Amino acid sequence: MTTSGLGQQAEQQARRARANPVVRGLARGGFLASGLIQLLVGVIAIEVALHRTSSSADQSGALSDLAKAPGGPLLLWIVTIGSFALALWLIIAGVLERGSDGKDTWGRRIRDWAKAVVYAAIGFTALRYAMGGTASSSGSTRRSSQDLLAAPGGPVLLGVVGLGVIVLGAFLVYRGAAKRFVKTIRVPSGAAGRATVVLGQVGYIARGVAIGAVGVLLVVAAFTADPKRATGLDGALKAFAALPFGAVLLVLIGLGWIAGGVYTVIRAKQAVLD
Repeated sequence: MTTSGLGQQAEQQARRARANPVVRGLARGGFLASGLIQLLVGVIAIEVALHRTSSSADQSGALSDLAKAPGGPLLLWIVTIGSFALALWLIIAGVLERGSDGKDTWGRRIRDWAKAVVYAAIGFTALRYAMGGTASSSGSTRRSSQDLLAAPGGPVLLGVVGLGVIVLGAFLVYRGAAKRFVKTIRVPSGAAGRATVVLGQVGYIARGVAIGAVGVLLVVAAFTADPKRATGLDGALKAFAALPFGAVLLVLIGLGWIAGGVYTVIRAKQAVLD
């Protein structure tokens, strides 16, 4: 069989996998899991602002709290399976992407595959908790930054990574403000549709601000050659609390994450998976 024939066969297999109702159902479960985690991160952020928790204001903290809840172990396995399934669906979607030109196609593929990496990371973290382990995203970020700083040209590389994270945060803010996300969801009609769009806007903007802050901390760590400043999402959100009126700002960000979580739960049902 020729190379082109193998490629066509692989594409047909990918199309069949994407159309499989089980795969599509599990992918929607991944959106539901992501929404649940966003809700928990938002709640933890508000509790941090009110000095009522010691949990990490990030995915690890959310999963840790989920593990302690009634039925937590079962929910963790649901998050694990859903996250991995959504990552797989995004990988397949990236393979099948077709844009108006080659550059557009690869841009869409990179976007899908980057999201797949994020959901796979959530899946691995959830799996670790489901099997009775623990994890700390802040500690992981700090160790990774320390290793990168120790490499030749490490501060420059860490600075570039930080700038990339800032760009990602800015993109999420833009995506929310410009309502670009509505292309990925079947928006309900009437008041429900308007509420869904508002929830999506608030959620994307809040996530963008928080992720942008993570990038700023990475850049600061690069300039000071101090990996302790690279503390991930938990450190970024807690840094807001140290600002003037920071508690109010952190509460608003937490409410934004909750709004984003509700939107993502809605997206679990309304997402365009064609």
